[in-house]
Parts: sequence; structure tokens; C-alpha cells
Amino acid sequence: MKKLLSFLVLISLFVFAGTNPKDSDKGLDEKNIDLSVSPAVDFYQYANGGWLKSNPIPDEYTRWGSFEILAEKNNDILKEILESSAGSKSPKGSNKQKIGDYYFSGMDTVKIEKDGFKPIIPQLNKIADIKSKNELYKEIAFLHLRVGNAFWGFGAGADARNSSMNIASIYQSGLGLPDRDYYLNNDSRSKQIREKYILMMRNMFKLVGENEIDAQKDADKVMEIETILAKGSSTRVERRDPVKNYNKMSLDSLISITPGIDWKLYFKDLGINAPSEFDVNQPRFIKDLSSMLQKVDINNLKPYLKWHLIRGTANSLSSNFVNESFEFGGKFMQGAKVIQPRWKRVMQSTNSALGEILGEVYVSKTFPPEAKDRAKKIVNNLIAALKERITILDWMGDATKAEALKKLAAINIKIGYPDKWKDYSSLEISRASYLENDMNASEFLNREEFNKIGKPVDRTEWEMLPQTVNAYYNPVMNEIVFPAAILQPPFFNVDADDAVNYGGMGVVIGHEITHGFDDQGRQFDAQGNIKDWWTKDDGIKFDERGKAIINQFNSFAAIDTFHVNGELTQGENIADLGGLNISLTAFKKTDQYIKGEKIGSFTPVQRFFLSYAHIWENNIRDEALKLRIKTDPHSPGKQRVNAPLSNMPEFWEAFGVKSGDPMRMPDDKQVKIW
Repeated sequence: MKKLLSFLVLISLFVFAGTNPKDSDKGLDEKNIDLSVSPAVDFYQYANGGWLKSNPIPDEYTRWGSFEILAEKNNDILKEILESSAGSKSPKGSNKQKIGDYYFSGMDTVKIEKDGFKPIIPQLNKIADIKSKNELYKEIAFLHLRVGNAFWGFGAGADARNSSMNIASIYQSGLGLPDRDYYLNNDSRSKQIREKYILMMRNMFKLVGENEIDAQKDADKVMEIETILAKGSSTRVERRDPVKNYNKMSLDSLISITPGIDWKLYFKDLGINAPSEFDVNQPRFIKDLSSMLQKVDINNLKPYLKWHLIRGTANSLSSNFVNESFEFGGKFMQGAKVIQPRWKRVMQSTNSALGEILGEVYVSKTFPPEAKDRAKKIVNNLIAALKERITILDWMGDATKAEALKKLAAINIKIGYPDKWKDYSSLEISRASYLENDMNASEFLNREEFNKIGKPVDRTEWEMLPQTVNAYYNPVMNEIVFPAAILQPPFFNVDADDAVNYGGMGVVIGHEITHGFDDQGRQFDAQGNIKDWWTKDDGIKFDERGKAIINQFNSFAAIDTFHVNGELTQGENIADLGGLNISLTAFKKTDQYIKGEKIGSFTPVQRFFLSYAHIWENNIRDEALKLRIKTDPHSPGKQRVNAPLSNMPEFWEAFGVKSGDPMRMPDDKQVKIW
């Protein structure tokens, strides 16, 4: 799944209706352009410099661009829905009662402040009283069901080699920092992050009544255990390989390689039957974890369990917990100046817990049913463009082309919202306790997932809510998904010309389609199963092109000495380049392109590329950029614009880019894939 870049990917659904260029330009604002910069030197700055200068980052944000602007608009719609529900007396058990009471409980700051950390005292006491393996696994199961992943992760999903069936999944987890490298690297930034993390843990332990000495000891013990987990964890690049991260085994085989974990006791405490088979994503991690659990005394595991209880519930407790969490995660790690207003934070929590209830109301207010049909036609135009490009590829043989076209034709398109909504009737929500509501919802969603194990996959389900400003491609389902929230301004402009719409929304649709054929997606067949459908020669040729794009992005310094990770971002970079070429192919069939008439100062093809650059305009704080370089599979906005365009002859011709200019890759480094 491609979740970050994806948010731009669905933007185009309303486009491509064949709008006629207008005399007045409603698609591009030339004030956004920085004429002091040559487009042949830095196209991102040329296209967006004016906008970047006049749009500083609001204090509560760590990044500000088109995505965040639309998210703000959606927040206001969701707030209206929640406040209306909270202010009404709805029948108990109704959807409106659930979202209203959940939101009310989160906004009841008088009660939350009065309670302090009282809501977690019973569980803190249970952790303190652990004396046996039975009690240890009861606590791990409790955290997994109601709070978060302690030690490892467990869930369910489509079997990547039998995509019609769901399988139990075990995967690495249990870290408090956002990446395993922060525990292991010795650069100054990583050391500083570890110091601040320990300080936050110590402060949180003191908030639940520990003295200074005990709080420091517990924080140090947590760091010791999490460092062991980090050493056994795979890197983000290693986790991108779907073949290496698929390891199917029976329950007996799992037990044999992890003698330090009592799986049968764990599943009993979860309240489910032990699955007969598993996909163990990272066997090395689970083996190392097993070894650690055999060696470490139960008493030394208690601070870790206590920390993950506190960390997982902090934002549902009183303000001193919330503020401590923000000081580290929001301010230090990402550079935010102030915490978001409470209504936004409670709205996000309600959305996570009861998303499809909110989504059903949101869709009724914002997304008319006829939009689905129109959007699907647009996506089909882009699929037809990729079909054309695959047919004429000069580096791929006929046998592989035939399989690629088969997969392309089988892509499932989901637009707007699910055909059927989730049933929340068994979930208890009241106004009594914000934390209890959050825990109840977590257990409800987890049990719903566990119940899928060993059953057929429901291909009508969505992994993303319709009110989410995002989109994704799922290789196991071979589907592209475009929620309703993204299908509105500023991304879709009904008054804009085709060049603007194809350059913006068209490219992001093409981006998602291309994910089915990036370095990960290409390893899955038309049904969503891991299968090598490439001839050996064509596979080698693809890998050579992939290595070239890796090398390109490795050469880009995003900030200071922090370079883009070409391996981590390979799939997104392939999809950006593919999306541009696919959408440009489709745009070339329009009357606007054929006539070539200028609007304002620019030709149609120039407007196409300017529109693409505008999609990625954003200001971002230094801290947030450094974090994203480490953890995000998407390249920063500037590199997402300049790098793929520097590979495109159509761009060079449109803006007079000559050999040797920074915006033109040397002949021996140019990349062309799809």
C-alpha cells in the first residue's frame, strides 16, 4: 500500500471531461511562479516560489500544502457532523448516538482533568502484580486488543500467495520511536532523539506516581528492551521486499522456532482459537524476541509493559500526559509550534474509532452518487493510456507484455465510498469515559480483524475511509482506491483546462495505477498473488532501470547532509515518473494539446508541467523533513517534481532545457520505465 503519496493520487477523479480552455485562466495562478529562477535550473522553485513565499506554515502544522488545505476543509465538515450528533439525544445503540457520545466524552475536559491517570490505575496494578507467565500473556493480550502492539504485532490479511483467503499475520513491532535506526545509529540527531525519548518516558513515569530515581530506572530499562527489539528488526528497505517478508508456516513450526513465546497461551488470552497457519513477516525478529523473553526476568519486562500502556493511552488522559506526548512527538520530532485544538484531536480519535459511521454521513453531504460513474470513466482513460504505452515499450518482450496487459485489465477500481458499510451494532459507546470508549473501539476493530482469519477475503472492503484525503494501490487485491474526500478542490477544478487537470489529477491517478508495476507491485499477478510473471531477461532490464532511479535519488540532498533514500523511495519514484508519462500520453489526445494555443503566458504542455509542480507545493519544517527522509517511502516535494521531469524530453522541449542544465539528466543517467 502506498499511503502517503497516495493522497495525491486520487485527486483526479472529476477531471478529463474535456473542458475547453477559457479566455480567463482559472487553472493556474501566475503569481505562484518565481520568475527570478530559471525553469531549466530548478523547476520546483520556478513553478512554486511565489506560493511558498506567501504561504507560511501555521503553528499547529509541520507541513503546509494543498493536501493540508483540503484536510482543513474536511475537518470543518466532520466537526459539524460531530457537534450536531453530540448535541442531540439519539436512540441508544444508534450510529448517531455512538459518534455523538464518543465526541462528547473526548470534549469533556472537566471530567478528564479530574480523573488524571485514574482510568489506567487498574491496569498499572495488574502489571505491577505480574508474577507468572500466565499473567504476562494476559497483559500482552490486553495491550494488543485495547491499546497497541507490545513486543510484536498480530493481525489478519489476504494471503499473498493465495489472495482469496485471509491468513494470520505476525510482524515486528513494539518500538516507541518511529524507526529502528534511531536506536542504533550514532549520529548526533539519533543520539539527541534517544536522550529526549528517555526524558519523556521518565516524565511520564513520574506522572503516574513514580519518584525520580525509579522513573529513571524504568525509562532506562525500556530503552534497553526496545534497543534489543530494534537490533532484531528489519530496516524499512528490507521490509519493501514482498517475497522475503512472506514466510508461511504452521502453528507447530512457529512454536518450534520461538520456544520463548507461549503462543497457545497468548491466543487463549486473546479469546480466539489458535490459527493453524501464519505468515510470519520477519522471522529473524520473532526469533530474537523469543530469545530475549527466555533470558529476561519477568520483573524487568514490567517497565516496558507499563510504558506501552501509558504511551498508548496518553492522549486520552489529562492534559499533562497529552502535553508531554506533544513536546516530544509533535514539537521536538516534527517542529510543530503549538498543539492542535482539542476538537481536532478528538475528531481524529472519533474518526479512527467509528470511521465508517462518520464516512456514511460525510458522503451524503459531499459526494453525489453520480460522481462515481464519472470518476470511473476518467480512471479508465488513464488505464487505456498505460495499455498503449506497454504495447510500444522497446525494452520489454512480448510474453511479459501480455502478462502486464492481463494484470492491467484486471485492476479493480474503487471510488468514493464502500458499497456496504461496517456494522457497529455490537460496539458499546457512552459518555462516561473517553479512554474506555477508545479501548472498546480498539477491541471491536481488532476482534473484527481476527474473525477474518481462515475465511475468504471480502474484496468489497476498504482499507481507507471515504473522508480521508488520500488514496492507495493494494497489490494483494490488485485495486486502486480513491476516497471521496480527495475528489474536490483544490485538486479538482471544474473550470480549469485539460492541461491543468491532466498535469495535476491525471498524474496522480496514473501514479496509483503505476504502483501495480513498480518494484514491489510487479511481483504480484493479476489476482494479487506473489508470482514471477516476467521473463528472466525482462526482469533484469526492469531491475537495471530501478537501480538507475535509485542512484538518481540517492544523489539528492534534501536538507543539510540528509540525502533522499533512493531504495526506500524507489516505488514512489517509479510511480511518479510513470504517472507523468501515462497522463501526458492521455493529454496528447485532447483538442487543447493538438491546437497548442496559449492561455496566459504558457502553452498547453507548459501548463501540464506547471500543474504537476503545483500539486507538490508545500512548506515543511526542518524537523519534519528529517523525520520523513528517515521513515517516509515518498521523496520530498521538490525532488518529486524536479527528478522525474529531468528524465522527460517533452519537458526539456517545453521549457528550452539544454544539455548540461540541472533540469536535464545526462544521457547516460536518464531513466525510462513505463
